[in-house]
Amino acid sequence: MTRVLVVDDQFLIRAGLAGLLTAAPGIEVVGEAADGEEAVALAARTRPDVVLMDIRMPGMGGIEATERILAEAAAPPPRILVLTTFDLDEYVYGALRAGASGFLLKDSGPERLLAAVAAVGGGDALFAPSVTRRLVEAYARQSAGEAARRPPDLDALTDRETEVLRLTARGLSNLEIAGELFISEATVKTHLNRAMGKLSLDSRAQAVVVAYESGLVTPGR
Repeated sequence: MTRVLVVDDQFLIRAGLAGLLTAAPGIEVVGEAADGEEAVALAARTRPDVVLMDIRMPGMGGIEATERILAEAAAPPPRILVLTTFDLDEYVYGALRAGASGFLLKDSGPERLLAAVAAVGGGDALFAPSVTRRLVEAYARQSAGEAARRPPDLDALTDRETEVLRLTARGLSNLEIAGELFISEATVKTHLNRAMGKLSLDSRAQAVVVAYESGLVTPGR
C-alpha cells in the first residue's frame, strides 16, 4: 500500500486529487494540506511514501516545504512529486535541486497521475526523465555561479559511477544505461545509488541537476 499526502492550496484540486487516489487500488491518502507549513507538519506525523506537492502556494511554498520535509524525515524519506501548471518552471527546477523526485503537470490525466505515483512510490526516482532533463538544461546556466562556489565533490566517484551519473543526466533509463555500458540493470542501480550516497543526494532528479551544474554534462549537448 502506497501512502500519499496531497498538498495544494486550491480546495477543489486538492479534493479531486485525493478522491482519485483514494479510489485507486493500492493507494491510501493519509492527509491533505493547504500550504507548505501544514504539509511539513502532516508529513512528520503521517510519514507518507509519496507527497504530491503543489509548487506555488501562499506562505511557505513547495520548494521550502520539500527541503524541510526531506531534512526532517526519518529513513526512508518520502518521495516528493511536484505539481505544476507548465513544465519549464523555474520553481520546479528549485524543487528538483531541493530533492524532489520529479514533477507532474496539473493537466495530466488520471492514468498518468496514478502511473507517476506508482513510479516514485516504487523507487523510480525520476518520472519523465527527458522532460526533466529539458527543464534542468533550461535553468542550469542560471545557477552556474553558485555551483562554482559550491562544487560537488565528483572526485569521490569512481570512473564507472561518474559515467552512470553522466548517462542518467542525459535522460537514459537504467535499462538503456545497461545496454550502453554492457552491464546489468542491477549493476547500474548499484553504481547510481553509490554515487548519490557519496554526493549526499536524495533523488535521481537531484543527481541530474548536480551533473549539469558541475559541468559533467553540458546543456544542449
